[in-house]
Amino acid sequence: MSAAENKAMMAQIYAELARGNSRPFVEGLADDVRWTITGKTKWSRTYEGKETVIKELLGPLRSQFAEPYRATAERIIAEGDCVVAEVRGYVTTKAGKPYNNRYCFVLRLAEGKVRELTEYLDTELVSAALGDPGT
Repeated sequence: MSAAENKAMMAQIYAELARGNSRPFVEGLADDVRWTITGKTKWSRTYEGKETVIKELLGPLRSQFAEPYRATAERIIAEGDCVVAEVRGYVTTKAGKPYNNRYCFVLRLAEGKVRELTEYLDTELVSAALGDPGT
């Protein structure tokens, strides 16, 4: 896919995430995706494979949220097989804490799927608002 096609795909995925629909995002992950969360939080590491991402990252995250997670892309830049998205996420935890983080996602796409994702975020907010992932 071209850079423009990759950018359009991610724009469509983030349009759905803005409505609280995470299904297109999850469907857009390659089976062998590598998702790295930067920093030194309990969530920070590289998650290898879609099954691991769902079981050890997305599942534990969703279990802490009181409502559907929403994310809005403020800027999407694409070059070659890479897409960079500046994103704001919005959700309240079951403990009543707002978890409204800002992210920079650097994604590498191939054949219409996200193969690699590096997530830069406010790690202090992660530690303050989210519990232990339990992994």
